[in-house]
Amino acid sequence: MTQLSYEQLKEKYVALEKELQLYKGLLKQLHFPFKYVDYKLGLSIEKRREHPDPIIHSFHPDGTKTSEFNFQIDPQIDWPFEQVESFLAPILDLVPHHIVFVDGNGIITLCNLQAANDMGVDRDSVIGKHMRDLLQLPDELIMTLKTIETNEPIYNQEVLDRYYGIINTRIIHNPDGTIKRVISMFQSLNMIKETEKLSLAGRIAAGIAHEIRNPLTTVRGYLQFFRDKLPNDIVNLIDKLLIPELDRANEIITDFLNIAKPGELKMEKIHINKFIRDDLGILLRSEALLHNVTVHYDLDEQLANYDVEIDKNQLLQVFLNLFRNSIEAKVTKTMNVSISSRLHNNTVKIKFCDDGPGIPSTIVDHIFDPFFSTKETGTGLGLPLSRKIIELHKGSMKVESNNHGTCFIIELPVIKKQPSK
Repeated sequence: MTQLSYEQLKEKYVALEKELQLYKGLLKQLHFPFKYVDYKLGLSIEKRREHPDPIIHSFHPDGTKTSEFNFQIDPQIDWPFEQVESFLAPILDLVPHHIVFVDGNGIITLCNLQAANDMGVDRDSVIGKHMRDLLQLPDELIMTLKTIETNEPIYNQEVLDRYYGIINTRIIHNPDGTIKRVISMFQSLNMIKETEKLSLAGRIAAGIAHEIRNPLTTVRGYLQFFRDKLPNDIVNLIDKLLIPELDRANEIITDFLNIAKPGELKMEKIHINKFIRDDLGILLRSEALLHNVTVHYDLDEQLANYDVEIDKNQLLQVFLNLFRNSIEAKVTKTMNVSISSRLHNNTVKIKFCDDGPGIPSTIVDHIFDPFFSTKETGTGLGLPLSRKIIELHKGSMKVESNNHGTCFIIELPVIKKQPSK
């Protein structure tokens, strides 16, 4: 066996000492408590949260046991909270409520998809901005900021602004007692209110169908039966007024029933830009020429990699209804209609806009209410039925309007296409 020289022993000792210092430095950087036991060596190393240096214990070796490692990690203390948020973000995107994290200054550090979609913003663009930029409300109306001000969490408090619902907040503190994060979860009750409305509409519709539809059918049948035995002027009255009015009443009942109890959708996967450009475009072309309307398209090419699952006929009905509403609101000889599509978070955002006179601010909040109409011959069922169709597609529909025109904004979930093998 070759004997090592003094210089070689010294060099090896220095190397071992450096390696030992490296391990010690590593253990100091591990802030969480742990304990490692090596039964063969008869040694254990333990680190406690209140003690910065590891503690080594010796005991009688036992070669029959294997080593073991135990640790306790507190995510609030031992992990950078940014890493915790990165881990939680894809999980919280699955929650159908608004979840937002802010720091002690009200700056957003996490925003889930539901909150971003309902606020109509790009999720990544709001990170680093103040909470008021997301909600577009005065600071005194934002419950999350009230939690920062009072350093007190909020439990199941009802919010009565336009984001009607229930809010809860919780506080995560730094070791020095300052606020690290305020976590707020908001449960919107607007959809529940709409569901209650539609439930009431369903009960009313069932009563209407039973009490009115059958007598209407009976009256219509007798009118047709007697028409051949009546004078011509009465026959003209029956054909041009009475029967059309009975049919119109029956159509109103049918539309109302479709809102309350819609039929089954026949879903298929399609490329949304192709649907807008081809299927819808063909239908709008003749109507546009007839009414002196110019239709512009602005379609996002990123959507080429995505599909939407829709009932094509039902969705065509929605856009045709919006187009006819625009035509009926036209006050000048010409009108411009623009249809755009954008990939937005995990949805396609479709905007259907016109440059008409707009909807007065006093009634814009009621246009989706059944039977609300400003037109003399309108039933007030077209827009409620359109929104119901979009909701059945797991989407949303809202409106923005001013004196420069009206935009209906439709959002539908998209499905990323699988790469072909």
